[in-house]
Amino acid sequence: MPDLLQTVGFSPIRKEGAAKVLGQAKYVDDLSFPGMWFGATVRSSIARGRIVSITFDPAIPWDEFVIVTAADIPGQNTIVHLTHDHRCLASDRVNHPDEPILLLAHPDRAVLPAAVAGVHITYKELPGVFTIEESEAPNAPAIWSPAPADHQHSTQKNTFKTYLMESGDTSNLDHIFATADYIVEGEYRTGAQEQLYIENNGVIAEYSATDGVTVHGSLQCPYYLVHALELVFNLPEEKCRVIQTETGGAFGGKEDFPSVIGSHAALLAMKSGHPVKICYDRAEDMAGTTKRHPSRSRHRTAVSKDGKILAGEIDFALDGGAYATLTPVVLSRGTIHAPGPYHWPALRVRAKAMATNLPPHGAFRGFGAPQSIFATERHMNKIAKVVGLSPEELRRRNLLGIGDHTATGQLITDTVNMQHLLTRALDESSYHAKRAEFARTNPSSPIKRGMGFATFFHGAGFTGSGERRLNSLVHIELTPEGRPQILVSATEFGQGTNTILCQVAAETLHLPYEDVLIAQPDTSHVPNSGPTVASRTAMIVGKLVERASQSLRNTLSPYLPSTSETSTTPYTPAEFRSAALAYLAEHGTLVASARYEAPGDILWDDESYRGAAYPAYAWAVYVAEVAVDTTTYSATCTDFYALQEVGKVLHPVLAKGQIEGGVAQGIGYALYEKCVWQKGHMANNQMTNYIMPTSADLPPIRVAFEEIPSVHGPFGAKGIGELPMDGPAPAILNAIEDATGIAFTEIPLLPEDIFERMTSTPESGSEDLEPTNAGPYFSETTA
Repeated sequence: MPDLLQTVGFSPIRKEGAAKVLGQAKYVDDLSFPGMWFGATVRSSIARGRIVSITFDPAIPWDEFVIVTAADIPGQNTIVHLTHDHRCLASDRVNHPDEPILLLAHPDRAVLPAAVAGVHITYKELPGVFTIEESEAPNAPAIWSPAPADHQHSTQKNTFKTYLMESGDTSNLDHIFATADYIVEGEYRTGAQEQLYIENNGVIAEYSATDGVTVHGSLQCPYYLVHALELVFNLPEEKCRVIQTETGGAFGGKEDFPSVIGSHAALLAMKSGHPVKICYDRAEDMAGTTKRHPSRSRHRTAVSKDGKILAGEIDFALDGGAYATLTPVVLSRGTIHAPGPYHWPALRVRAKAMATNLPPHGAFRGFGAPQSIFATERHMNKIAKVVGLSPEELRRRNLLGIGDHTATGQLITDTVNMQHLLTRALDESSYHAKRAEFARTNPSSPIKRGMGFATFFHGAGFTGSGERRLNSLVHIELTPEGRPQILVSATEFGQGTNTILCQVAAETLHLPYEDVLIAQPDTSHVPNSGPTVASRTAMIVGKLVERASQSLRNTLSPYLPSTSETSTTPYTPAEFRSAALAYLAEHGTLVASARYEAPGDILWDDESYRGAAYPAYAWAVYVAEVAVDTTTYSATCTDFYALQEVGKVLHPVLAKGQIEGGVAQGIGYALYEKCVWQKGHMANNQMTNYIMPTSADLPPIRVAFEEIPSVHGPFGAKGIGELPMDGPAPAILNAIEDATGIAFTEIPLLPEDIFERMTSTPESGSEDLEPTNAGPYFSETTA
């Protein structure tokens, strides 16, 4: 029988589950403070231009309102992310539609919409730039330049950031391409995607001339907002307090944007002398907040006749929107993941992020990797068709294995067997049997069915030297009752942070899961353990919790009963409680800490852009089955199989839920969710016309794990949260090509896109309807 105190690898109930089920959990819009007012934002109606005048409708009693402009900001008019280019409030010019210009506050929430409409702004409109191609054009207007305080930026016009990643013998690239049997080229595009968290962005801010600013909010990264408030209010860190309220979903959309809405509410609180709540409705949230970056990838690959990759050139570009936000690090992760889990003897990746007059794009689950992996996995299928191999065989001849190096030069030392994962995934999904069946039934059926898969990896933790710079810290304290309480800034927003961290502490301390507490993140009490992003919580923060728990246990060891080293029950929970109370009686308090210590073999060089990019990778093979209706031209995913190696699975139920949720978002990314831009404004900013898949649109999602423990995570765990976003889109489009014979290269793929290609002729540009070795897939050279 398992140890009754064993919790890791089992699925105890969520720490906050009962409160949510019983309706006791308080989200930000459930909260009301004495004397609280409500805030609203007046936004720009154009994409680019200069503000000429602002007038106020005389029919509105403006003396009842508080109005905040950029002139009211006591510190810097900037929202700091990685750079200082993002203005808190526009003052003389606007760079995108829905850019905040004025803030209003009033005791009655109901009067605010009319007041916002009563502010009339005139502009001198300037030409806007709305695509990567428009931004990079030689004659494009200069729409963005770095702030003077920023030193590490691109010197190219309208370019937020560039990276050059080289691997292998790049000095010989020209010769390799000149002598290759095949050169395969392709261009691939992905669109923007809305995070669609259930709870919109919302905060409540308080201001005191003596104590400073306090913001309660629905957010992922409390200390990000602390740093933003420091600049906007010119206050020291200790006078900028952030408290996370119960948070109803985030997916990256509440990583960087709370710095904006939190600063706005705090400015209104300062000027009004009242607590101020700002909660966006769905339309404002969708139009005015960050999205996943649209992307364009161009691949050029030299391949031998036996299907071995010889060399590659990848150009990866992101549309960053009007301000940099987190774009440079999104671009970095996308760049590093662009080569995929494959061996490249010679590779050059050029990456850039361009400014446009769309609202700024920002963090979203996957963080650049879904964009570049989509392109690479579609391109692998294209290479296979050119060479005359199956998609499976092409990959088997190029997959990385133990002892190989990634494109950044990182030695793969962890036990990984992608060949085995591929075999298992194809077998358990009945990939070959279904392909054979569909080949028989498709010719006589209006429903064309197909199978496709994607092989990929995802790095866990901050990219490169990010974790070293974060220098994260975790505390575990004893409460007066003798119970251990975890103090971290890692936040719970539905993904299971509270639960898995308590599991780790309970297992390490040999206590029942129910005995371990975790504090609500409040920056006046919890240390900065880093942001809740980048698939880092389980592996990085969890490891710190494990180490802090060991430290706590060691400190209490003189007060605990001595046991033999072979004992599986060193002490009972009651004995631990007695020891804790005895220690507290003698010393008053006990706080055990653990700070991040970078492993000696995880070294990254920012200058050369080489080294160990991540402490560990999760590896996966996803298989999709699709049906394409040639009457309605709609494509649906009818079955999905997701196999991943993620180290030790801490909580099987939560882990399975993470994969299912990520796959569902990936299906939406591939087939449903399209942002419609009209002069930079999101025109379909409501749930009636931004289409996402419902449960009725989703297939059975079958989840399987392989567990190879990693030394970098608690009990061997690795990151899991972002991985399932990477694989669905390429697997689905690979399956659609299998079903239709058409190689689609852009997502989202909507029925009108399928109609256009399926009803066109080769002469009108449908180049991939009947691919042959003499077709546009490749150019052939003689070695």
